[in-house]
Amino acid sequence: MNAKTFLSLDNRYLAPALITCILIAGHLSFGILESWQMTLLAIATSLAIEIVLGRLLYRQWPHPASAYITGISVGILIRSPALWPYALCAAISILSKYVLRVKGRHLWNPSNFGICAMLFVAGDSVASLSIQWGNNLWPMIVIWLLGSLIIWRLKRFHITATYVVCFIAFAFLRSAITGSPWQSEIAPITGPMYQLFIFFMITDPKTTVRSKIGQCVVVVAVALVETVLRLYQNVYAPYYALFIVGPTALLFEMWVDSRRASGTRPAVAR
Repeated sequence: MNAKTFLSLDNRYLAPALITCILIAGHLSFGILESWQMTLLAIATSLAIEIVLGRLLYRQWPHPASAYITGISVGILIRSPALWPYALCAAISILSKYVLRVKGRHLWNPSNFGICAMLFVAGDSVASLSIQWGNNLWPMIVIWLLGSLIIWRLKRFHITATYVVCFIAFAFLRSAITGSPWQSEIAPITGPMYQLFIFFMITDPKTTVRSKIGQCVVVVAVALVETVLRLYQNVYAPYYALFIVGPTALLFEMWVDSRRASGTRPAVAR
């Protein structure tokens, strides 16, 4: 399959194809998975709950792409020797789409919510992936090029690009404040965890505001909050930053929409 054929696929299959590439490249290069069985458990749990809830609540067969991405994200990002955190995190992630809704929209990216929930309530049993690509740059380069092409095709490249620029700028700021080498501050963005974060979590169409300018403003805010959390030595800063900023931005957009709608209603004659 050549690049032209690949990029002509249904948009819904592009993101699953990319995350599968990240999974394969990361595991073959650095063994990023705790085990294939645990990742498959997370994927199966996500798909099963998505299908059941879709049929029960909406009488439809949901497209599997979103649940597949969530399952792989959980399988890659959660670290635990036990099986149950993978199934529980996948279940929480999918359930959040159906339960935590305002005006018909879910507020959190599912895997972001699930991972944050597990880190909050089961921090003694789970951790998150922190592996970087190290000196083996080819997997990183291929994934970044492929990811950029796909995100561009999906018209979300501006979100990823804005975040990356802000992350690098704030990395130099953190280096100036803490005295740590700027290379060590930039290094985290080269790892598989950040590839999932910048290509999937912050670009999720269901949990981002509508306007391009608004989307860029939101990821600037995410990068800023992440920087503050990093200065306080929080190793899960990107997850928590998106967990805080993303829903806040959506709720603000809904509030603005409701104000505009109320302002355009015709006055009732008395």
